[in-house]
Amino acid sequence: MTAPAAVDPLRHLFGLDGKRALVTGGTSGIGLMIARGLLQAGARVVVTSRKPRACDEAVEALSAFGPVSAVPADLARVEECDRLAEEVLGAEPALHILVNNAGATWGAPLASFPASAWDKVLTLNVMAPFWLLQALLPGLRAAASAEDPARVVNVGSMDAIRTPVFPTYSYSASKAAVHQLTRHLARDLGPDNITVNAVAPGPFPSRMMAVTLEEHGGAFAAASPLGRIGRADDMAGSVVFLVSRAASYVTGAVLPVDGGIATTATGM
Repeated sequence: MTAPAAVDPLRHLFGLDGKRALVTGGTSGIGLMIARGLLQAGARVVVTSRKPRACDEAVEALSAFGPVSAVPADLARVEECDRLAEEVLGAEPALHILVNNAGATWGAPLASFPASAWDKVLTLNVMAPFWLLQALLPGLRAAASAEDPARVVNVGSMDAIRTPVFPTYSYSASKAAVHQLTRHLARDLGPDNITVNAVAPGPFPSRMMAVTLEEHGGAFAAASPLGRIGRADDMAGSVVFLVSRAASYVTGAVLPVDGGIATTATGM
């Protein structure tokens, strides 16, 4: 009789073979880093973005790492969240991983900070993840088990942990709301065998951060005990951990991925 093949203990803990994931805002920046990491760990990934061309370009870039597809959607509209969920679950009824990464920011002086900045940022950063989770709950429940829960990861920010340096009032408030929403949902969805966690990124190279890093990247690096800004593997590895078997007993957590800027450094 042939002996059973040995199980790689690291693959058992961190591998995502057979899992299916959706990453919003997965066509650039942090979302692209996360999508790549999930693919490399063995998952099948769907990415979404407002722009069809960005979706096509992301699929082309990510296809070298594993099976990936894209669905364009404007998540600032509840009907688009519903449509995206319908397309994702129409293809397959179970969804193991949801990463709510799509977001927006806005910076302006306090005296002239516009009302529209609150509407735009809070809608996309807080309301859209909630709407999408509502619509995808049947798929997450279908994928969940007590031994291996379904996973939701929300992307918050270090600026929801510390006081921000820049006048991004609606952004920091929205990300603080994301952190609290994460804890609230973790409590409510635990009985359904769904874990809900958040990552709180610091400075990473992305379209949203491009101008800020060009002007202040050195100061961000100096503010970190590690003396640098984030790399793609830093973000990918953190999310892969949270959605892997290794984190089956972790829920309601907000994981800073910021090189210690928010939690240990004295500021810029």
